[in-house]
Amino acid sequence: MLVKTKAIVISSLKYQEKSLVVKCLTQSDGLKSYFVPNAFAAKNQSRGFGKKIAYFQPLSLLEIEANHKNKGTLEHFKEIKLAHGYQTISTDIVKSTIVMFLSEIIHHSILEEEKNENLFNFLESALLWLDAHDEMANFHLILMLEMTKFFGFYPDNSESVFKFFDCKEGNFTAFQGTNCLSEHETFLFKKLIDLKFDSDQKVFAGIERQILLKILLDYYTFHLDGFKKPKSLEVLKEVFA
Repeated sequence: MLVKTKAIVISSLKYQEKSLVVKCLTQSDGLKSYFVPNAFAAKNQSRGFGKKIAYFQPLSLLEIEANHKNKGTLEHFKEIKLAHGYQTISTDIVKSTIVMFLSEIIHHSILEEEKNENLFNFLESALLWLDAHDEMANFHLILMLEMTKFFGFYPDNSESVFKFFDCKEGNFTAFQGTNCLSEHETFLFKKLIDLKFDSDQKVFAGIERQILLKILLDYYTFHLDGFKKPKSLEVLKEVFA
């Protein structure tokens, strides 16, 4: 079936010498993997490949036309172009590191091929916001927390008066159980829940961001089977050190 849709590049893996396997979150069909033969060959430039290999960088926003056979095998692009050419993400080391890190988070979090247009629209809007703003020290933390709404384990905030957050149960509690954050960690977590992308970025010190990042990674590990911590985690820590 020929499909025209927006897509967000989640990952790309070189296959043999000249080809790529590209995983995308599509607006129309959810998670899809595509085989790009001879992706590095000049003859493919006219089809949107070749030197435009930069299209397949982490979290690039694309408009694609593709043949979807929906048989569990690799699909194939027919046409491809940028839906939005990033103005700052590709040249800003902090933003590009954030994007690399988040692409790994998404790669290890979205396991089903089902359509999730709300998640797609949220990620698209968030990436456009990141490209247009310079104050983004908490962006990755807010996005990771907000994505849990779509994954089904957003924290239950109905009893946030309590001093401890239970990571396994996903709620606040009066007593510090085995899977609970400390009182200080819970305080930081509550502050994060209240943040928006355009909130004051100086609300956390660097060490507090490191604490919150560990909390979120542990929280994902509790609720997503087989979740792996990103390889780019240490690079991200260096950037925000």
